[in-house]
Amino acid sequence: MELAVIKTGGKQYVVAPGATVTIEKLGRGAATQDVKKGDTVTFDQVLMTDNGTLSLGTPTVAGKTVTGTVQSVGRAKKVEVVKYKAKSNYLKRRGHRQPYVKVKIDTIN
Repeated sequence: MELAVIKTGGKQYVVAPGATVTIEKLGRGAATQDVKKGDTVTFDQVLMTDNGTLSLGTPTVAGKTVTGTVQSVGRAKKVEVVKYKAKSNYLKRRGHRQPYVKVKIDTIN
């Protein structure tokens, strides 16, 4: 079985061809990619590959890339943040919906 560990969005993901990965964001800051369904994305920060022989990067494996197709783009369910202090008439409510991108891994090159 072919496996790879990629780094994107400040996190690491174990991927295999045919697997679907939910990534919180693509890129960082001003380099955030604006992708839509059907787009092809390439991950060039491959930390490890295993296709019978293990290749560990220092920090990345040279010349290896992982490509995938965007399945959906959206926002996760709302997380409600509540701040409350008893006996002081203090209550604040805030909500947050984290954006995500679902990517189906096509190939590990």
